[in-house]
Amino acid sequence: PGASRVRGMTITAAADGSALGNPGPAGWAWYVDDSCWAAGGWPESTNNRGELTAVLELLRATARSGQGEELLIQCDSQYVINSLTKWRHGWKRRGWRKADGRPVLNDDLMRELDAALTGRAVRFEWVRGHVGHPMNEAADSRARAAATAYQQGRAVPAGPGWTRGPSGTGGQGVAPSAPGAGTIGAASPAGPAGAAGQAGVAEVVPGATAARRARLRQEGGTLF
Repeated sequence: PGASRVRGMTITAAADGSALGNPGPAGWAWYVDDSCWAAGGWPESTNNRGELTAVLELLRATARSGQGEELLIQCDSQYVINSLTKWRHGWKRRGWRKADGRPVLNDDLMRELDAALTGRAVRFEWVRGHVGHPMNEAADSRARAAATAYQQGRAVPAGPGWTRGPSGTGGQGVAPSAPGAGTIGAASPAGPAGAAGQAGVAEVVPGATAARRARLRQEGGTLF
C-alpha cells in the first residue's frame, strides 16, 4: 500500500482493531496511505472497541483538519457497520438501549460516534478481512502492532496522524486523541494522548475496565 486514495471528492480510508486475548492488550488504527495513518491502544480492551475507536479517531482527525469531502470508511467488522448505519438511531431513541431494554454494548463509544457522524458525509464499505485487501491489511497490521506494543511494554507506533489539508492534499499532521497513541505511560489511563487538551475534543473512554465489566455483568450485558 502507498498511494493516497482520493477519488474525485471522496477520501477512502480503512479502519481496524485488534485484541490479543479479547479482552487483552488491544489496538486500533486508521489508514489512508503510508504517510497518513494513526494508531493507538490500551493495556486491556476488546477487538470491537478497537474497531469502533479506529472509526472514531478517523472522524476526529478529519474533522480537526477541516476536511469536508465525503469520507468512505472501509471496515471488516459488520458489527461496526451495522451499529453505525442500521441500529444506532433506534438505540438513541430508546436512550441507548436495545429493543429488549438491555443497555447497548459499548454505549460510550456509540454516543461519541453518533455525535462525530452528525453533519458528516460518511459512507461505509465492508471488506473481508485477512484476504490481502491492501488498505485493510495496512490498518490491521498497525492495530496489531499497537496491541503488541502494549503486550510487550514497548512504545506504541502512533503514526504521523492526518497529513492531508482540507482538499485532501498536503497539510500539517493531526495527532490522534485516543489513549495509547504514543509512548506507553505518556497519558493517564482515562485521558487522551497526542491531541489531549484541545478544546472541543471529547475523550475516548479506555477499554474494558474492571468497573465496566462489573456493570455489564450486573445488567446482564456481554463484554464486546
